[in-house]
Amino acid sequence: MESFGFCFLMLTIAILASPALSDLVLSKVDRRIYLTSHIVRISSTMKVENAGSEKESKVLLAFPEQQAKNMAYLIATPHEGKGKGKNPVVVLPVEAANPKDMPAALTFYSVSLPKGLAEGDSFTFDVLAVFTHALRPIPEQITQADIQLVLYQDSAHYLSPYAVKVQSLSVKLPDSRIESYTKLENTKIHGSEIKYGPYENIPSFSYSPIAVHFESNLPFAVAHELVREIEISHWGNVQVTEHYKLIHGGAQSKGEFSRLDFQARPNVRGASAFRYLVANLPPRAHSVYYRDEIGNISTSHLRGDSKKTELLIEPRYPMFGGWRTAFTIGYGLPLLDFLFESDGKRFLNITFSSPMVELVIDALIVKVVLPEGSTDISVAAPFPVEQWQETKISHLDIDGRPVVVLKKTNVVPEHNQFFQVYYHFSQLSMLREPLMLISGFFFFFVACIVYMHADISISKSSASYLAKQQWEEVQAVIQQVQNIISRCLTTHDNLEASLRDLSRTGNIQACKAARKAADGLLKELSKELKPLLTFLQSSPSAAQVLPKVEELVAKERELQEKVMVKHSTVVDGYEKKLGARDIENRVALQQQKLTALRQEVDDLLEFIDEI
Repeated sequence: MESFGFCFLMLTIAILASPALSDLVLSKVDRRIYLTSHIVRISSTMKVENAGSEKESKVLLAFPEQQAKNMAYLIATPHEGKGKGKNPVVVLPVEAANPKDMPAALTFYSVSLPKGLAEGDSFTFDVLAVFTHALRPIPEQITQADIQLVLYQDSAHYLSPYAVKVQSLSVKLPDSRIESYTKLENTKIHGSEIKYGPYENIPSFSYSPIAVHFESNLPFAVAHELVREIEISHWGNVQVTEHYKLIHGGAQSKGEFSRLDFQARPNVRGASAFRYLVANLPPRAHSVYYRDEIGNISTSHLRGDSKKTELLIEPRYPMFGGWRTAFTIGYGLPLLDFLFESDGKRFLNITFSSPMVELVIDALIVKVVLPEGSTDISVAAPFPVEQWQETKISHLDIDGRPVVVLKKTNVVPEHNQFFQVYYHFSQLSMLREPLMLISGFFFFFVACIVYMHADISISKSSASYLAKQQWEEVQAVIQQVQNIISRCLTTHDNLEASLRDLSRTGNIQACKAARKAADGLLKELSKELKPLLTFLQSSPSAAQVLPKVEELVAKERELQEKVMVKHSTVVDGYEKKLGARDIENRVALQQQKLTALRQEVDDLLEFIDEI
């Protein structure tokens, strides 16, 4: 309210300080503010009269600076009146204006009339202004169980540089549940509609602040960014892919979320959340999909008829205030419905914005991917947009496909109008990809024929064949070494098992017999290792792996010695009839070294096996 109070003060000063702009007078102004969604639409019907002697051809529209910042769309059209037939819409030119000696707190636009107004002439026209982020959640944070209340602020008097003879205002709300509203003279409320006026003989720059605090649980769907990619294929398809980064732009959710409460009473324990969005796709859309980073989302429903295709999508979780989600939808369209020819050029005629119902887009990027070989590219859009060109490399491309990039901020459904992309394209360019495929298959078959008839076998006397044979012999010897080491490790395990049997049975003689048998087996295995090591030492092919093999044999021998020492220590303890705790203390340090050595041996075996 403070910002509006300051604005009111500035405008009051402007009333006293600003000179008369012209002899134009607004004989009647009828304003309708629609607050039935989070996009605010103000529709005004104005009758302007020329009370002076000079001819007038332009009418100024004034908006407070704060309100102008949120303006997304502004259009003026001649008023047709009730009961008149549907005629093609004639749009009156609207452009930004900067008249002299006007209040700095106001933003002006000028509407060009179809013909100048002479003295005593009048003209009636309609103005539609669309605003985003104009509803402020009060309170700014709510729990899952709370309803969402929003505040809207405006003026009961039409802010204009001209005097107004008669004016009225109606504010249409989504529901009759109103928390509070400003009560002025001639204020009436009928259900979900508040009416102010009529007010007569209002001077120029008159401003009467009003505020409406009301319940609104409608989806506050805001896309921070939307990237639409429209790819043209002259083989009969237009592929559209849309990447959304979506947020619930209403009151921030606080506290914990209970899915159980939400599923039991979604209209009570989640009234401010929205669970689905609706996209109105073109009539013959096909191959429709809806997915996010995890994968395809099955909670979507598609239905269509000859006039439209409706896609109802449901995010993976209900969207509360401040919650975000990202997803992608894609669909194909028949080329004949959107690609045409004019004056020797082809042009794409397709809608600019998102097909989502009542979606605010903070930043919209539209990429039109043209076929490779397209030239002389131009764009015709019904409103100003930033534009530049890029190149996209796709399958079977040589130079890449030209991409026309269009960007616009603060986009509302009213921007979803048709725009055109014109370009030259030769029919011969369509043969580029088929010829590439035919050439590729041709060279592939030629290569196969050459391969089948060529003798590419390796001679047994060649150096490469001998080197390969020597390496295979080295691999066989290394495998034998690994097997012997594995048998040694198994023998170590058997000795450990005999110690466990000794602790269980106390049979010292059986334990000594197990050690004697293990000692003999280990000596036999050591003898088997010697010729294998000698072969590896004499083979040049084994130079790379020989150090690791020798290290493996040395580590195993060290492990073998420590296993024998531990075994002797434990048996000696049992012969001296020491307690189990004393025996464990005597071999604790030895056991740590044994564990570390065994790990080193296992790592070396694994390393050699990978080689």
